[in-house]
Amino acid sequence: MNHLHKLQAKLCRELAQSEHDAWRHSLREARRLGDTPPAIALRAIAAHARSMQPRLEVAMRRGGQRIGLALGRTVAAIFSALRHAIVDRLIDTERSYRATLLGLRHGVDVMRLLCAVAGRRGDLYLAAYCEGVLAERLALLQRAERALSWFADRPALALRSGLQNALHPGPMRAR
Repeated sequence: MNHLHKLQAKLCRELAQSEHDAWRHSLREARRLGDTPPAIALRAIAAHARSMQPRLEVAMRRGGQRIGLALGRTVAAIFSALRHAIVDRLIDTERSYRATLLGLRHGVDVMRLLCAVAGRRGDLYLAAYCEGVLAERLALLQRAERALSWFADRPALALRSGLQNALHPGPMRAR
């Protein structure tokens, strides 16, 4: 196994984890935010990640990445559970939202690099998958980034922690 092949295998595991997070974390964060512009943007990203899952599986299997897909999902499930159980309850709402965006940007970077690696290895199916998903995901991510300004108009809600939201649930509304 050459270095380029190893790099692709590693990136495939990381992409599987990242896409799981894009779906799972975006939905969790959207639930916390209720009916708001940031939540609407995250729901769109989650729906996109979920709808691309079958194509991702095909792309990885065609490139011989069966183990990478299963391992990536397992790691993603563990980190997702830890984040939900601990971190999201301690940090404030807007920081949690920004952390979700950071994770989504990380996934975009992984996809960009995987696209280049797959192209160099001649895995045109995987490269095409990455290019197609990137175009759509970047547009959705820009929408979520623009929604950050919603928090500036609601500083009290922005500063509430996940634990405060759980103890004193109050609907977050778009206004």
